[in-house]
Amino acid sequence: MMIEVRDLKKSFGPLPVLQGVSFSVAKGEAVSIIGVSGGGKSVLLKHLVGLITPDSGEITIDGRNIAGLDERQLLPVRRMFGMLFQSAALFDSMTVEENVAFVLNRERKSSPEEISKRVEEVLDLVGLNGIEKQKPGELSGGMRKRVGLARAVIYHPQILLYDEPTTGLDPIAADTIDQLIIRVVEKLKVTSIAVTHDMRSARRIGHRILMLHDGRIYADQTPDELFKSKDPVIYNFVNGISDLKGKENDVI
Repeated sequence: MMIEVRDLKKSFGPLPVLQGVSFSVAKGEAVSIIGVSGGGKSVLLKHLVGLITPDSGEITIDGRNIAGLDERQLLPVRRMFGMLFQSAALFDSMTVEENVAFVLNRERKSSPEEISKRVEEVLDLVGLNGIEKQKPGELSGGMRKRVGLARAVIYHPQILLYDEPTTGLDPIAADTIDQLIIRVVEKLKVTSIAVTHDMRSARRIGHRILMLHDGRIYADQTPDELFKSKDPVIYNFVNGISDLKGKENDVI
């Protein structure tokens, strides 16, 4: 297993967020995580890269328990991760090439020629050849997400995390991002975890879907199993049915 989480618990003051989360992800596997807004999905992602320390439980990345490691000890673990943020998180003052090459330029381990070649390769992977000199402000939302994905994969991470990768995109742009995520998993053999509210995207890009509910993993199923489920919690969520429906007479 590339990722194993066991009985992970986290509260913020009196508010419990994660209440015993356990799951595992195999090397090269793609997993989607769904659940209500504010239910702890992004908090869970931050635990995986050591940005948040758990109250209790274990987080094992490629065989190493990272819970309790200090910042210096976490550096080689974080080097295993790439991340596509919800907003793409590009630097507006930099060109596309400078954004994509940011980590490589900071590490200063590659020549300018090598970096330029790597930038060209990953932009080709996401279908954005020839835009190296443009600024993020000149790009559409979908193109910015694709640049963010190129930046995430340029140093060949073993694990990719996606935080709402299709949020704010039209259906065609969202479909493009889904297809690129699938391509990256297949071509680069990376382990992938995507947090998403987009049920179509979750179904398409995940080999498995985890549903986080009431601070725990409520469901861990294949997409077909989950979307055929008659469990009321799962069924209502994936079909967008509010618990308030049918209770209008209870509202004063």
